Amino acid sequence: MSRLPVQRTRLQLLLERSGRVLMGQVRSTWRAGSLALLALLAGYYLGQNLTSLLLLLPGGRPLVVLVLVVLIELMLRLRTRLLPVDRPDPSLAWVVVDNLRVGAVFAVVLEAFKLGS
Repeated sequence: MSRLPVQRTRLQLLLERSGRVLMGQVRSTWRAGSLALLALLAGYYLGQNLTSLLLLLPGGRPLVVLVLVVLIELMLRLRTRLLPVDRPDPSLAWVVVDNLRVGAVFAVVLEAFKLGS
């Protein structure tokens, strides 16, 4: 029995693209994988420290949130402007910057859940 061809839906394209990204991470060198993981953990550490230490300042929470939102938005805008869309694999520097951003966002969201706000 032969397999039916898969339709080119948006979900199928997303699954193919995420599979290529995952396999690219698995096949990458030890240096690239360890730097990506360290950047993710460093982003989480920095985000956790920013949200807990700078909140002690008077009016600190809105200021910290504003600065983090502006920095994350700037990183996203720079990435979309400087990295070509048709290039499937970003350089190691962009992977590190993205992982720093993802770690910081995760830390801030986790802190918001802990605070109940």
